[in-house]
Parts: sequence; C-alpha cells; structure tokens
Amino acid sequence: MSETAWQEQSLASNPHELGDKPARVKAMFASIAKRYDLNNRVHSFGLDQVWRRAAVRFAEVTAADDVIDVACGTGDLAEAFLAAGVRSVRGIDFTPEMLEVARMKAAHKRKPSAAQVEYTEGDATALQLPDACADVVSIAFGIRNVGNTPQALGEFHRILRPNGRIVILEFSQPSNPFIRAANRFYTHTIMPCTATILARDKSGAYRYLPRSVETYLDREALAQEVRTAGFSEVTQKTLTFGTCAITRAVKH
Repeated sequence: MSETAWQEQSLASNPHELGDKPARVKAMFASIAKRYDLNNRVHSFGLDQVWRRAAVRFAEVTAADDVIDVACGTGDLAEAFLAAGVRSVRGIDFTPEMLEVARMKAAHKRKPSAAQVEYTEGDATALQLPDACADVVSIAFGIRNVGNTPQALGEFHRILRPNGRIVILEFSQPSNPFIRAANRFYTHTIMPCTATILARDKSGAYRYLPRSVETYLDREALAQEVRTAGFSEVTQKTLTFGTCAITRAVKH
C-alpha cells in the first residue's frame, strides 16, 4: 500500500466496496496515529469525549462486567469503560501504531499498581477470543471501517455471554435538512483541509472520513444488520443534533 491510502479515484465510488479496504484503512490509521487525538478534540470541539462517555452510560455497565472494546484506536473508549468501574477491559485494534499511542497514554496516566486496559492487536472480523468471554462489546467510530460488517457483528455476538450488550458509537447523518447541510459543508470542505494540515497527513484519511460516513449504512440499516446478527432489544440514541448515534442491543 502506497503512502496515499485514499485518492480521489478510490473515493469517487463507494469506498466500502473496495476489496482492499482493510489494507487502506490500516495504512491510513498508521499515518495519522500520532495526531489522531489532537484532531479528534479540535474538529469535534471536544465532543468526541462526551460521546464516548455517553456510550459508556448507555451500556449500563456493572462492576462485574468484562468489556471488549474493538477498533479501540488510541484507547479513549476503553479507558472510559475502565473509569466506570468494570471488572476488566481489553482494547483490540489492527493498527499497531494506534495501539502504541494507547499504551503510552495509559502508562502516563496511571500508577503501575492500578487496574489497566489490556491492549492487543486483532481483527474485528476474526477475533482471537473464546466464545462467551465478555459482557459488553463496544466499537466507537470503527464499525464502518471494518472489512465486513455482518462478519464483525457475528464475531461480537459469538464472544458475548448471554444477556451481554453490544454498543456501537458511529457518525450519522442528521435528519434536519439545515443541520445536515451545515454538517456536510463542515465535514466535506473545512475539516478535510484543516485536519490534513494538523496531522501532516498524506494518506487521504480526512477525505475518506466524510465519504465513508455518507456511503455507510444509515441508522435504520445498521439496526437491521444488528438484528440479523442475532441481537434483540435494539435501541438507538442520537447525539449532537444527530451527527452521531449510539446503537445498543442484547444477546439472549
């Protein structure tokens, strides 16, 4: 994979239909890992952390829960679950550069004797985990980046215990036409330029981001995919005028 993971040609059609999408996504995140958090804070106006805390609350975790955070990136959601007082958290991502940042952040934040997130490399579509090993499986801003959504959801279902919950936090399209237009202008015109400069990115990551959102499943279609994977009690909560949404479901 060349340094430029996403070119105009590859984004002209649906990027989710490209056979080499996983390799492109991995190269993209490797390129932007060091400034990923900074860009998140700046371009979400700090709301990305608010959204993650909302996802933790929506999961309704207890002190007895074991959490697997898939596509954990630099660890923000995994650490939020740990702060909520669950029994254990494992963060899984297929980009080593992102995991390196997550481990560095955790090492600076916490005393060696304190509970820690276990960060491991892995693929959401083929998790190297035993059946029924988790009470909560989460994925934040990552479900649209996996190579095969139904396969990933099937893996999440497999590793959950009975009554376990899946929590998906993902960008969404606002239903209000005025907010939708403003959001589109921001994400397609302003953010790609400023984020690319801030990240010193040559991978095309911030051109891929808005395109990947508008060509991915909408909220209703994602909910149906979750049901098809065997989950029930599917509920959704929109955040910040519908710019992102949480999908929660239960394995029975």
